[in-house]
Amino acid sequence: MARTITGLVVSDKGDKTIVINVVTRKTHPLYKKQYTVNTKYMAHDEKNEAKVGDMVIVSETRPISRRKRFILTKIAERGGVRFEESDATADIPQEPKEELKKETPKVKTKESK
Repeated sequence: MARTITGLVVSDKGDKTIVINVVTRKTHPLYKKQYTVNTKYMAHDEKNEAKVGDMVIVSETRPISRRKRFILTKIAERGGVRFEESDATADIPQEPKEELKKETPKVKTKESK
């Protein structure tokens, strides 16, 4: 059975490729202190659906390229709020900003005394 991994998308720059970050907590065998381990995996995203900030589930598959060994199974959770400027916001008139008045400091010279 292929293993599945849940992680956060940190990059979607490549075409049909996403990079996910998997955070795991481990305990040191001798000192018993917990620490975090971050591992990045590249996964194949056929339809370019996943965006940065999404929580995704990927499953292991045959090697697709040199570093891609996983394929996107499901987008578990959409992350963040994306701002897309629509035509409705373009119609709202913008108020002009007032320019700051710069006062020049008065410099005392010997002649002005």
